[in-house]
Amino acid sequence: MSASFASALDAARDAAAAQHYPQGALYVVATPIGNLADITLRALHVLQMADTVACEDTRHTQSLLRAYGVDKNTSQLLAVHQHNEAEAAQNVVQRLQQGQRVAYVSDAGTPGVSDPGARLVAAVQAAGLRALPLPGASSITTALSVAGAVAHSAEHGGFVFVGFLPVKNAERASTIAQLASEPRCVVLLEAPHRIGELAQALAVLGERPVTLARELTKQFEEVVTQPAQALTAWLEGGPQRSRGEFVVLLHPVPVAADDGESLRVLRLLLAELPLKTAVRLAAEITGTSRNVLYDTALTWKKGEEG
Repeated sequence: MSASFASALDAARDAAAAQHYPQGALYVVATPIGNLADITLRALHVLQMADTVACEDTRHTQSLLRAYGVDKNTSQLLAVHQHNEAEAAQNVVQRLQQGQRVAYVSDAGTPGVSDPGARLVAAVQAAGLRALPLPGASSITTALSVAGAVAHSAEHGGFVFVGFLPVKNAERASTIAQLASEPRCVVLLEAPHRIGELAQALAVLGERPVTLARELTKQFEEVVTQPAQALTAWLEGGPQRSRGEFVVLLHPVPVAADDGESLRVLRLLLAELPLKTAVRLAAEITGTSRNVLYDTALTWKKGEEG
């Protein structure tokens, strides 16, 4: 048993064992996104108890379990990943029907969001069986919690999870054009070898604030907010800045306060003048921030085009 987590396993048993854990149920278990200490006591207890641990990568999960001192033989590990999820789900259903407790983990974080797991849960529920959540780490909520990017307004509150954008340049540009008029915070994910291309594509958003969160919970964790048009320059500021998995947050589109004057002036000017000229004059007349008026006008324009 790992000396560093031996006491955690004891604590997990003491804290979580009193709860009822039905047989024939799927336990969807969140695992750390980097820092091993971010495992929950209930997750440790269920991973010890599970008859089968279904996972994206059996070798990765075996290493994770051994780090915690949880001993599972190879027959207790079942690969369920994006390439075999539909077929492997039936294997899981059969094990559940035999009365097994099956825990499902992705390689990191909460399954079924950007990682596999959704089809597995759907198959389990379609078979009339239970899927029980064990919440924990998620790169999405981790980044959101320190970005200050979620508005709390009735009209534009909350956030939109998009995940990975298309790899092809044209498709990615088209998607970004659609997201430009999304007034809520937008959550994207990106791999290190493509973050540079994404930054270049996002430059069309101009002054819109974007938070890059990389290596979350790890030793070289970094969270920075820059205007979209400055992302490429920031990434090129050091080779380490492009390393690690990224959560990318597009902050809400700034909208001019509807004071009955600035928006009225802006609309009147837009009807007669080019966008930039109308924005400049509206800012001079009303005293409202030019950037805010520009983003508001751009949002209107995108909406009309849509």
